[in-house]
Amino acid sequence: MSVSLMLDAARIAAGVNIVLLIALLALWGRTYREVRAPLTLGSMVFAALLLAENAVALWFYLTAPSMPGIAVEVMMLLQMLETAGIGVLVYVTWQ
Repeated sequence: MSVSLMLDAARIAAGVNIVLLIALLALWGRTYREVRAPLTLGSMVFAALLLAENAVALWFYLTAPSMPGIAVEVMMLLQMLETAGIGVLVYVTWQ
């Protein structure tokens, strides 16, 4: 797989993460207004920090200088694993 294609995949995964995290924040925000549970508030803080991390990652992927292929491959893999994890969290929260 080419470096350009791997970087595109990392960008897409970061973008999907941002959308999923905004959805989680909305769901947890609604729940927190109703229940006021500390765990829900903690989950919202966690999601907000992860959202910030993904926004920085997306910005980096869009403005990144030339990088070694192995670095891009590892970053892509991490972003895709994060997408899978957040996706499972959204699914479980939605249930």
